[in-house]
Parts: sequence; structure tokens; C-alpha cells
Amino acid sequence: MTGLKGVVWKMNRMKAFVKTGPGADDLAIEQAAVPEPGDRELLIRIKAVGVGIHDSYFLPQTIRYPYVIGIEAAGIVEETGNRVTGFRPGDRVALVSSMHEKGGTWAEFAAVSADSLILPIPDGMSFEQAAAVPVAGNTALKALSALDLKQGDSLFIAGASGAIGTLAIQLATGKGCTVAGSASKPNHPYMKSLGADRTVDYRDPDWKRQILDWKPGGVDAAMAVQPGTSEDALAVVRDGGRLVTVSGDRAEPERGIRFLQIPHKTDVRHELNTMINQIADGKIHVEIEQVYPFSEGLQALRKTQTRHARGKLILTLV
Repeated sequence: MTGLKGVVWKMNRMKAFVKTGPGADDLAIEQAAVPEPGDRELLIRIKAVGVGIHDSYFLPQTIRYPYVIGIEAAGIVEETGNRVTGFRPGDRVALVSSMHEKGGTWAEFAAVSADSLILPIPDGMSFEQAAAVPVAGNTALKALSALDLKQGDSLFIAGASGAIGTLAIQLATGKGCTVAGSASKPNHPYMKSLGADRTVDYRDPDWKRQILDWKPGGVDAAMAVQPGTSEDALAVVRDGGRLVTVSGDRAEPERGIRFLQIPHKTDVRHELNTMINQIADGKIHVEIEQVYPFSEGLQALRKTQTRHARGKLILTLV
């Protein structure tokens, strides 16, 4: 360990949002013990948290209450275990830590396995920006990998104004693809500013015809981000096209369309490192709808769970 500094922190307690019991609303902000990192773990001083719909129910099977929630954050390496290489105290990092038995990221400190998704934060990038990248970026990259898009392909994104869709539009257009996206009408100018060629309102019963007018015969590929959108998205995919579901929807394949799931085991760390540097350089835009003080975490969680947030919601710890 790093000596006296680590010992001092382990004597302290921290503010944390915890799951207090098995009920859906069993959440509270409490004082919790600062976790002690093991030999293959890092202790991260959390500076910003990316808010996600899964934060309060991605929980280990062997959960012990109270359990600190959250899976995504950015912060500073405070301490490293004896068997950790590649990181040292003072490093600025963004990370995903899911279902760790020592708790999650909605806290002043988090213990994170060295095998977790941990990204160096580029110079000039804020902790708030960095906390918005790991989950959405990882998901968008893996979804596009499954679709194997080529220059000139057309892509429809169902639910394109959220954190994943925001990045997917830019990544696909960067490959030379033409992109259409669905979202509520107020978000259409925003999606076009990111590179979308066609936008439709998912509340409009005529949106499928609008896509087929744009691409007669259907698009080459579709990405169903929001739950319950896969079946409708199939209707605008050409015969023999591809559809990837982000939410895990099920639908009956038809017309030779390949129905794909997110390839969770695909390693996109190199591409994610490239992405976070492109964001720092202003070449890719990461949308943050609102930054909440840490004390308002439950309000931010409720907003995210409506699935109507534009881009990402962030908690900040000062």
C-alpha cells in the first residue's frame, strides 16, 4: 500500500448513497466506511459520477446491506494495491466498476479492481466530462462493432438523443455512414448538429414511412437503444440487414435480418481510449444535460430512469 496516507483515509468515513434493503426504494445517503483496497485493487477518490438507469439494481448476488450503489465515475487514484501496475496515486481516471462486493461508485471513495475498465483522463478534460464517457462509450462502440458498418451504409438509431445515441451518431457518421435517429421533436436540431441526416419523432405514428421514404427498401442497419423499440426498428431495416439491441429486447427475425445482441466480451478499450481523447480535443461531443450536486443524487437517478434525459446526467463531488 502507499503507507501512512492510506492508513489515514481508512480511519475515516465517507458520504455514500447506499441500498439499505431489497426494496426498490430502499436508498439513502449515509456515512459509510471507506473501503480498503486489496492487492489487485485501486482506491479512487471520486470527483464525479455518471448517473445510469442500472445504478440502483446492478448488485452482487452476495450483497450485504448497506451497499454503495453506482457503476461509473471519474476521480483520482488515492492508493494502489501491491499487485497493481500501470497506475499510481495522483492519476486521473474514468472507470466502470460493476457489482463489486465492496460497493460501487456513488461515494467519496470506491475500491476498484485493476481488471475493471479504467481509462486515463486526458489533460484538459473535466471530471464531469470524463464520468459521462465509460458506460455510454463502451456500449456505443460494442453495438457498432456488432453491426460491422462500412462506409456508405445507412443506420437508424431508435432513441438517438440519449448518452449512447449521442455518441453512436458521431461514431457512425465518422465512419462515413448516413444516420437517422428517433427522439422527441425538441431534440431533432440537436441530433442534426451531431451529424444525423434524418430525424423522426417516435410519437408520430407515421415515423416508419418517413424513414422508408428517406431510404427506400430500408436501412442497412439499426440500433435499438430504448427498451421496446426493436420490433418497430425491424420494420425499417432492409431485407438481409442487421439490427442490434442495446436494451436486450427480443424480437422475431424476419426477411433474413440478423438480430444481434451487444457483444459484451468484445474488447474495445483501445477504441474507447481514442474516443476519450477525441472528446478532450473537441472532435467528439459528449452531451451533459445537467450536473447535480452529490446530495441530489436520488433526484438525478429518478430523472435518468424516465429515459427522457438528453445525453448524460452527472453528480459532482466538491
